[in-house]
Parts: sequence; C-alpha cells; structure tokens
Amino acid sequence: MQNKGLIRLFAILLALICVYQLTFTFKAKQVEKDALEYANGNPQRETYYLDSVAGQPVFNFLGIRKYTYREVKEYEMNLGLDLKGGMNVTLEISVPDLIRSLANYSKDSTFNAALKQAIERQKNSQEDFVTLFGQAFEQIDPNGRLAAIFNTVDLRDKVNYNSTNAQVLQVIRKETDGAIDNAFNILRNRIDRFGVAQPNIQQLQTKGRILIELPGVKDADRVRKLLEGTAKLEFWETWENSDVYPYLLKANQRLREMNETGENTVDKAAKKTTETAEVKPEGKTAEAKKDTTGTGLLNELDKAQTKDSLAAGSTADIAKNFPLFSVLSPNTSRDGQLFRGPVVGYSHFKDTARVDQYLKMPQIRSIFPRNMIFRWTSKPMDKKGDYYQLIALKVTNRDGKAPLTGDAVTDARQEFGQNRATSEVSMTMNSEGAKTWARLTRENVGKSIAIVLDGLVQSFPTVQGEITGGRSSITGNFSVNEAKDLANMLKSGKMPAPAHIVQEEIVGPTLGKESIRSGMWSFVIAFVLILIYMLFFYSGSAGMVANVALVANLFYIIGILASLGAVLTLPGIAGIVLTIGMSVDANVLIYERVQEELKAGKGMKLAIQDGYRNAYSAIIDGQVTTLLTGVVLYMFGSGPIKGFATTLIIGILTSMFTAIFITRLIFERWLAKDRKISFVSRFTAGWLRNAAIKFLDKRKIFYMVSGTMITIALLALIFKGLNYGIDFKGGRTYVVRFEQPVPVQKVMNSLTPEFGSAPEVKTFGGDNQLRITTDYRIDEDGNNVDSDIEAKLYDGIKQYLPANTSEKEFLSDYRMSSQKVGPTISDDIRKDALISIFFALVIIFLYILIRFRQWQYSLGAIVALAHDTFIVVGMFALFDGWFSFSLEVDQAFIAAILTVLGYSINDTVVVFDRIREYLHLHPKKDRKEMMDSAINSTLRRTFSTSLSTFVVLLAIFLFGGTSIKGFTFALMMGVVVGTYSSIFIATPIVYDTVNRVKERVTKKK
Repeated sequence: MQNKGLIRLFAILLALICVYQLTFTFKAKQVEKDALEYANGNPQRETYYLDSVAGQPVFNFLGIRKYTYREVKEYEMNLGLDLKGGMNVTLEISVPDLIRSLANYSKDSTFNAALKQAIERQKNSQEDFVTLFGQAFEQIDPNGRLAAIFNTVDLRDKVNYNSTNAQVLQVIRKETDGAIDNAFNILRNRIDRFGVAQPNIQQLQTKGRILIELPGVKDADRVRKLLEGTAKLEFWETWENSDVYPYLLKANQRLREMNETGENTVDKAAKKTTETAEVKPEGKTAEAKKDTTGTGLLNELDKAQTKDSLAAGSTADIAKNFPLFSVLSPNTSRDGQLFRGPVVGYSHFKDTARVDQYLKMPQIRSIFPRNMIFRWTSKPMDKKGDYYQLIALKVTNRDGKAPLTGDAVTDARQEFGQNRATSEVSMTMNSEGAKTWARLTRENVGKSIAIVLDGLVQSFPTVQGEITGGRSSITGNFSVNEAKDLANMLKSGKMPAPAHIVQEEIVGPTLGKESIRSGMWSFVIAFVLILIYMLFFYSGSAGMVANVALVANLFYIIGILASLGAVLTLPGIAGIVLTIGMSVDANVLIYERVQEELKAGKGMKLAIQDGYRNAYSAIIDGQVTTLLTGVVLYMFGSGPIKGFATTLIIGILTSMFTAIFITRLIFERWLAKDRKISFVSRFTAGWLRNAAIKFLDKRKIFYMVSGTMITIALLALIFKGLNYGIDFKGGRTYVVRFEQPVPVQKVMNSLTPEFGSAPEVKTFGGDNQLRITTDYRIDEDGNNVDSDIEAKLYDGIKQYLPANTSEKEFLSDYRMSSQKVGPTISDDIRKDALISIFFALVIIFLYILIRFRQWQYSLGAIVALAHDTFIVVGMFALFDGWFSFSLEVDQAFIAAILTVLGYSINDTVVVFDRIREYLHLHPKKDRKEMMDSAINSTLRRTFSTSLSTFVVLLAIFLFGGTSIKGFTFALMMGVVVGTYSSIFIATPIVYDTVNRVKERVTKKK
C-alpha cells in the first residue's frame, strides 16, 4: 500500500484532534461533578458554584492556552433536547403585521381584503407572503394602486405617488426582509438573558422562520411571552456618575444598618441557598476580580479586599460592611476619581441579580430620586464576558415612559467615518421624532443619550451638539459588525415585528434522562453484539482487526461531531449505531474478497493486496449512494432529523477510512512480522460458500410474492390509510405519564368538553403513559393560546392525577413532552418530504447510470427502491394501532424511508458490481448464468451485512426508548425488504429489460 506514512500521520492527527475536542466535554463534566458534590442536592448552590468558577481556568492545553469553564462549556459536545430536556421553538415573523405597519395601518378596504386573502392562501402555498399579497390585491382590484396606500411618511423617500405596484412590492419585500433580520438580532439578545447553557438560534431556509433551542428551560410560558413580544426600543436621558454616587453611598450605609438589625431579607434568602466565598470545595476558591482602589470608602473597600482576598473573615467583612459595593464596583479611576458619563458601576454577571434585588427594596428605592432608574448594558465590558455596566437613566415624563421610542426611526445603517478607519451608525427620524431628538440633544450636550432595547442598554453615545433635521450619526469604537447590529436594532424599532410560534417541542428533564439511559443501553448492546459477531464469523485475527476498525470508527465519529459543534440527539445516537452496523459491510466485502483470492491459490500477502483492490469498487459505490441519501436528508430535514443525517454522513466517511486504511495498515504490520492471519472461522467457513441457487429461473415466483405484498400494502392504504402525525397535518401532541394506568376512553371523554371535540388519545410506551393529540385552536396566534390549551389539558385530566396536584406540577412532573406544529409549517414539511424523496431517487438513478453505463441497471435499482418504499409505507398503514408505540407518518418516518433507500441501494449496488465484473471477465458466457453466479457469490456478504444491521436495529428497537421505536421499526422492515429486493427484484428487472432490448434489436435485423 502506497503512502502508508501519510495515512498513518492523518489517522494520528485526526485522533489527536478528536481527543482535544472531547477533552472539553470531559473537563466540563468534571467541574459539574464538583458542583454537584458542593451543592449536596441544592440546585441553587450548584448554580452559585458554576457561576463562581465560570471565569476560572479549568483546562490547560499543553501550557499553551488556558480555558475557563465558560469556554469549555462552549466547546463541549452538545446534547439535543430529547437527551437533555428543554424547549425547541420555531418562530415565524408576522409579515402581515409588518405590511400593516408599513401602510400605517391603512383602513383601505381593498388593502385589508388582500391581506386577509393572502393569509388564507399562505396555508396551502409555497410562495412568499409579499407575492401572495400582491396577487390578491391585483385580483380584488386590477386598477388599484399600492402607491396610494404605502406613500406614508416613513416610506416617502422610497415610494412616491407614481410608483408602480411592482416597485411598491419590491420596497415592501426589502423592508420586510430587513425587519426579519432585525428581529433575529433582537431574539438573539433576548435569549442571552435566559442564562441558558448552549442556546442555539438560527435562521431557517424559509424566510421569516427562526429556530431557537433552549436546553434545560422549564418555564415554557415565560419563554413564549419573551419570544413573542414586540421589540421595545427607547431613547433615554441619563444621569452623571458624580450625581448618582452619593446616593449609592447612602444605599450601602442603609444596607449595612439593615444587616445589623436583620431587616435585609435579600441577604437572608441568599444565605439559605449559598454559602459565602470562604467555602472552598476541594481546594477551589470562588472569588471575583475587583479593580477598585482609591480614597475614602473606595479605599477602605480595596484595602479590605487586598489585605487577604482569600481569607474567610475578610470576605465576610466586605459583605457585611459594604453589602452593595461588594457586588457593584463604583466606576472610578485607580486614584479614586469618579469617571464621567452615565456608568455608575459594574458587576460580575453572577452578581447582577443581587444588585437588582438591593435597588428594588423599598427601603433602598426611597433613597434615590423618583426620576432615577437603572438598566444594565446588553453586552459585557470585558473580553472574557464577565462584567456588565450599570447605567443611570433619567425619567423626564410624568407617565414614566421614554421621551422618544423606536417608532420615530425611519432608517439606520452602518457607515464608515470620514477617516475611513472606524464604523459609525447613521440614523434618520420622522418629523415628530426629529423635533423631540433636537430637544433632547440640545438639552444634553456633553452628556449621554442611552439607547435601550427590551430593557437593556445597547449604547450610550455622548451628544456633541444639537441635532436638527432628524439625521444624526452615532460614533464610538465600533467594529463593522457591531455598527451593523446597532443599526439593525435602531431600524427594528420603527415597526412592530411580532413573532408567532408555529412549531414547538418541549421535553421534560425526566424524559431527557430516560432517553440518555435508553440511548446508551441500545448503543452499548448493539456495539457489543457487532464486536462478538465479527469475532465469531471471521475468526480471531481478522475479526479483531475489524473490531479495531469499528472502535476507531466510533471514536472518530464522536470526536468529529464534537469538533463540528454538532448536536447529539436520540436519532443521532441511532444514526451512529446504524452507521457502525453498516460499516461492517466494508469489512465484510474486503474479507470475502480476500478469501476468494486465497481460494484461488494466492499467497496471503498477494491475496490481501488483491482483495482490497477488488473490493474498492463495491465499497465506494455502495457507500456513496448511501451518502447521497444522507446529504438529501441533511438538506431537507430539520432538528433531530438533521442530527441523524449528520451522524450518518460522518459515519459513512469514517467507515470507509477505517475499513480501507486502518485495517490495511494493521495487516501490513502483521505481514511484516510474519504473524499468522486467518480470514475464516471454522464455524462459518462453508456457510453459503458454494451456493448455486437459480434465482433468475424463479424470478416470476418472486414477482408474484412482491405483487402480493404490494397488493396488501395498497389495500391497507385504501381502506385504512396512513396515520399522519402533526408534522404533516398540524396540531398539538402531549405525552402525559400517570402514576397508575388510566383508561384511554375515559381520558378522551374528559378532554372532549375542554377541546370542543374528541382528541386522539393512545397508549404510548406503557399503560400509564398516554399520547394526546388535538388540533384545537391550532390556527390561532397569540401569547396566551398555548398556555390556555395547557390549562384546559390540565383541567380535563386533573381527576386522574394525585390530589392537590397544581397545574405547574402537572406541566413539570407529569407532562413528559409536548409538540406543536402550525398549519403553515406542516404544509412546508410535506413539501420538503416529497422533494427529499424525489431528489434521492433522481440522484441514485443518475449515479448508477453514470457508474454502470446502462439504463437497465438504473431502472432495476429504482424499481427495487419504489418496491421497498411502497411496502414499508403500506406496512405502516397495516400495523398502525397494533403496537404500544406510534406508527405515525412524520419527519422521522421520512428519514427512515430515505435511510432504507440508502441501505437498499447499497445492497443492490454490491450485487450489480459483481455482475458487471463477471460479465467483463466472461463476456461470452450465458448472461443468466453469470447473473446467478454473481448473486450467489455475494450471499455471504449479504447475509453478514443484513444480519449485523438488523441485530443493531433490534437492539435500538428494544432498548432505545419509545420515542424512536416507530423510526427503528421502519428501518428494520426496510432492511428485510431491501435485502429481498436487491436479490429478487433489482437483478431480475435488469435481466428482463436487457433481454427485451436484445430481442427488439434481433427482430429489427
């Protein structure tokens, strides 16, 4: 084997990269284990511990770079919600509301009728909303002019009275696209306030849809309200630091007195849940860095800290004598001089909540002027991301509202300053806003105006002079991206951009833990079975080499997933295990080829060399076709399905590398040392070795068998139909676990009055667990709709819960999971499912056509795939309701179908590859005889691969958890049907079509 050194180097480097990436996960779990020991069962103490060490180094990489706990958490292996619990939300920005806002909420009857019609059309259309609105407007009034409606104050620079409808629609589309991008930035900032570890937010392919994953979140109602709320942009006048500092001194003094008299309820509550910083679990300290020094009170505080910052008494004295300043550092220079500006102090992120609690206490609030309020900055002030600044805002209106809001901003964009070295933000306001802005800037020259979005200060630029005309520039030490973000935030305030939840999934922490346990058991059992099988079927030496390759493959898959920042889900674990099962195929192909070469009388070294070379074609063709289906899955799937596709793609690539190169390196090493190598076990040496079955002579029998199975599937589809999941029809699904078995019919009857019609109620996984599906109010949007339906669900089944179970307890302890899919997104899911299957078939057809140069092979493969798909779909219709797990047709089912296609074509291509080889070696022999010989020669490989894959899937099915049983069941049926079709359908189709073409050619001659 050439380039052995290069391959060995690549394998070692890849292994080191995987070790490096997985170390972050190991270190994060290590710190969290320490936190659990320190907390001793108290979740708040655990949070306190993790917050205190967030900025401390926990991983020193070869002395080159130290990583803090926060950084380690960013790089660790991400677990999906089905393994960790939490909330997954797909938001859709309300384009109709944006268009209403652009039209200044016009009362024009044609305009409002067109909007209403476009909303209805969108439910069953793939066109974007702006296009549908334009079509509806023209249909209602062909002579209507959009310019008359959209020639508003805000759009006067972009739409004039002579603008055509097409031009106006172009402006609307540009404005709505910008608002969607702005909404994405706003949501990203809001998510940062949850304090969720490893949140995920991304814009989806469909414009206006945003995917948000919040692991560990328990209060779903709070999440909904925060995500669906309209952005609130405000401009505030500010206080100077020097004006605020005396009040802070008084507040600190008052807090100290309250500590002495026992009135400080904030510190009392804190002492119940956390110990002070003198606690050092396992030698670790939890101190926060302070940069305050100076004279007077500040100097005393600094001396108290620097005297012995690690001493227990010192820390306790600081907290006792300086309760406010121990968590809020005043904004001063090193010599104790107060800095100018509105920043009154800064705090470590773990202390901001304590500062807020202090400032909200009635005894402390009364010290400050009524027109003084405080807000934190949205971004940290330091590179590590530990410290946030506190800004003092001045209330000038009697109603307590900001003097200027985002409604006044008509445009904002990032520009470069005159020297072209720095970025700035150019902002334009409407006429009313320009007047207010002129007054604010005139009265605050030399002071700051704070720009506040959703209660957090985004920027506080200093006013250089009065600004008239409504055009101004905000300068600062902005990077290009920072300036763009600020411009987007300013623009977002000019129109409401409400976001509606169109898809939602909630997984309870209990179910997450169970999924981890069941997923790991299925993984371990399947992996051990594969290792045992390879040792049994291919003897000790060859079996051991194959197992080394399998272990290396597993290690590479997990390491690469961690390196890519991919999310590991339960289907992802299934994908890993399935990949390992299918990776056996490459080893089997090689070993069977080597045995054939040995049987031909070649020496071991030459047999290995030729065996590998002759197996390359089948391995590459089989794996590439499966890889193509994985790519299609990744392109059109979402959430867990994308996770499954990711692991499948990575697994196929690593499988080829380990099976072809790693095993070859080991064998080359053994050959160099004259070590004895055996590729056959005495138990399986003769198994299917000299099979001589006349498959093609019996092809009509198999056509009849397949015809019968297809007829049964067709009848099941006609008379019973498919059970479409909410992915395809829209609705809400709740999985509820009771303490005792509950009659399904009684629960259905109890919920019918609540939902207006009978929901679908089925046993799911066990007699005490039910799956409840309803489409009640699925078309309605609003902040409280989901909460209202959860309340009705609770009211309907609370009689089956323990006495005095509250709604909150029900949602956290008895609702295992819930899922919501709106009608619009379900339509898109159906479309993507059909497109993904179509593209998979087309790609496979073209690939086989290119590789085998005859359309008959492509036809045989596609007929076999259609045969497999139809039978599996029909079996889902036939068996639905027979089992305790769901056989719904949803996204997971589509993923299973595509995986079946990939597996089936892999098997088929191996047979085709052997047929092509035999026909090339013996072109004058009878074609039927050659095809039968080719099929017989691959039976050992077909048996090993199919059996190992089926055993793996069986382990997943039995131990992998209820949520993926339907998915695994489809795969198991697919393996059986796919193996059957590759032998009994695909090859006979090729034989018959080739013969017919020959007969036609002969007749013409």
